Amino acid sequence: MADKFSHLAEDGSVRMVDVSAKPVTKRVATAEAMISLRPETIAKIDSNQVAKGNVLATARVAAIQAVKRTGELIPLCHTLPVHHAQVEFENRTEGIRIKCRVATAAQTGVEMEALTGASIAALTIYDMCKAIDKVMVISGVRLLSKSKESQ
Repeated sequence: MADKFSHLAEDGSVRMVDVSAKPVTKRVATAEAMISLRPETIAKIDSNQVAKGNVLATARVAAIQAVKRTGELIPLCHTLPVHHAQVEFENRTEGIRIKCRVATAAQTGVEMEALTGASIAALTIYDMCKAIDKVMVISGVRLLSKSKESQ
């Protein structure tokens, strides 16, 4: 038996999935993204010498803001109460790894919120550094984990 797409109605039209009968459970998801940067760019970010300001602080705020607005950005995504959003940055030789962890108590998961947060953090870093680094690449946007616990 072929898997059915939950966002397709029997007639093939798109629909928002009805989660109203599902119980509220604690949901957590973590996603990551990578942005490759030249070593000189990473050094400027670390020493807060990028002309546009504090890159990682700005990227963190942008990610949290995006997490809270995911339902407005992705057409069939439910708007969820975000109870916690955490964004971490890890410098690597080739760039910066971004991890975004999101938690809620809801009837559906927060995978899209975590993925959106990691993506927007990477895009914000790109925007703030594009004048000094012309070879940046955003890659590896993926879900690392998701969990659900009964309330």
